[in-house]
Amino acid sequence: MTPNILSIAGSDPSGGAGIQADIKAISANGGYAMAAITGLTAQNTHGVRAVEMVPPAMITAQINALREDIRIDAVKIGMLGDAATIAAVTDALAGLEAPLVLDPVMVAKGGDRLLAQDAVTALRDRLLPLATVLTPNLPEAADLLGTAEATNLPAMRIQGERLRSLGSASVLMKGGHLKGDAATDLLITANGPVELPATRTATTNTHGTGCTLSSALATHLGAGYSLAQATRRAKAYITAAIAAADRLDVGHGHGPVHHFHAIERTSA
Repeated sequence: MTPNILSIAGSDPSGGAGIQADIKAISANGGYAMAAITGLTAQNTHGVRAVEMVPPAMITAQINALREDIRIDAVKIGMLGDAATIAAVTDALAGLEAPLVLDPVMVAKGGDRLLAQDAVTALRDRLLPLATVLTPNLPEAADLLGTAEATNLPAMRIQGERLRSLGSASVLMKGGHLKGDAATDLLITANGPVELPATRTATTNTHGTGCTLSSALATHLGAGYSLAQATRRAKAYITAAIAAADRLDVGHGHGPVHHFHAIERTSA
């Protein structure tokens, strides 16, 4: 059965990140994508020009409408923007029994802040304990913990364990910001850490990698794979999407990954 996956996130009109990337990643990984939009952005491959949040009541209405009619097999949460949005999403998801992947979108690739500083506490206290898996990159993990960014795998493990102690069932620490030829992620669970290595691709086209990985992970969890299986499948997908990114010609800044690399290869 095709899993129904709900993405709760902001819109990226350039198509590389946010809801647009989520829909592509969910579809490419065999899921049926649904979306509740939390915010509108004006952005391109060079950066974010403007952000306007959707009223909390409208976010609640979107989620309620879906829950009243459609089976939801997994949820991915991305950009939330402010404390009011976090509260609305938390309340709207109350009682939903489905895996929840929380991607703490806090700063865009170009450095633009997408989560108000005063909302970090709300994210940490209200949503993080509901997460099946939290998927921070290293700057996001440091922001959530109020500490310096990890620069190696031992420090990543320590920070991942600290984040898991805040309530998330597991934490996927993404190592893309580490220096070196490897892009190793760490999956932190109650049974200890699991290393997920990959060879780093030399490309500037990495816009939307976090959105894409978390959506793929939610899709495989919704399809019934174990956390370890789903994470490995999502990691393999994003690695291939990054490797194929330069086959696209989108913009003149940080371009997107190639969400449909497998379909293009098959067609060719």
